[in-house]
Amino acid sequence: MTAATTGAAATSTTGTSTTGTSTTGTSTTGTSTTGTSTTGTSTTGTTATTGAAASRTPAEQASCPGPGPARSRSVPTWVWALPPVAVLALAFLYPLALVVQQSFTPDEGGVSLDPYADVFASEVFREALTTTVWLAVGSTVGCLVLGFVLALVIAFVPFPGGKAVARFIDVFLSFPSFLITLALLFVYGSVGMANGLWTDVTGAAEGPFHFLTTPWGVLLAEITYFTPFVMRPLLAAFSQLDTSQLEVASSLGAGPVRIIRQVILPEALPALAAGGSLVLVMCLNEFGIVLFTGAKGVTTLPMLVYSKAILESDYPAACVVAVVNIAISVGLYSLYRVVSRRAGA
Repeated sequence: MTAATTGAAATSTTGTSTTGTSTTGTSTTGTSTTGTSTTGTSTTGTTATTGAAASRTPAEQASCPGPGPARSRSVPTWVWALPPVAVLALAFLYPLALVVQQSFTPDEGGVSLDPYADVFASEVFREALTTTVWLAVGSTVGCLVLGFVLALVIAFVPFPGGKAVARFIDVFLSFPSFLITLALLFVYGSVGMANGLWTDVTGAAEGPFHFLTTPWGVLLAEITYFTPFVMRPLLAAFSQLDTSQLEVASSLGAGPVRIIRQVILPEALPALAAGGSLVLVMCLNEFGIVLFTGAKGVTTLPMLVYSKAILESDYPAACVVAVVNIAISVGLYSLYRVVSRRAGA
């Protein structure tokens, strides 16, 4: 019985080795048996591939290279950029192109520079441009001064509710501009609280506060509304300021004014530049505040666009004024980018 078992095992081993030999081209029976019983099909497949590759001539291997790692086919980057660029062009650039085209198209038809010549020669346009520039510059200066002082108080002067006030600044940024103007009308309008209190106390027929319908009223409304846009970057900059610098400067005998001038102000310059440039551009394009104050004789470029397009139906002139307003805004933004880059903001 032992001899029969040995013969059967030998027969089985020999059959396995034959399979291994035909696959791998190896004549060692023991090695083939061990490889088959341990690695199974994967060893046989690998050795089969190796044997097939080894049996090729150099010419065949050059014409039919063996299987290599799978090549990843990535989509070019510009393909992914096409959808957002198309949406941007359709939603913004196309209407802008229509405005520019209309500015070169007079009422008689054709393409001409006559609309630009007529608008630039008009006294109304020059007055509107002057009013827009001085209101924007004055509002920006007022916002920078007031915003810097308020941000200093909130950041460095501890008082109850300071964190709540800082959070309210973020909420204030979401308010529409006409809402602030409407609130000022309730306080300083012809029938507002201030004039009503004055007439009740003095018995006068009307109160003394009528500045809201003048350019100074527009200036006050713009400073009130746009100051938080300066305070927000300033508060972010002050939160990153190392307070140990302030303590060292104070221990060396520096007063509050000197600390602000030599320690705080240099760190706040990039934030002031960012907030001031943003306020300047927004004031140049502000429409709601001027409209809701009802200021007589105050015509800015956005108000002139409204007057030409809606009241006079002079669309070429309105488009010319709009193109000038856009050019000024883009120019100021480009200047801000250059200055902020050089300042390291």
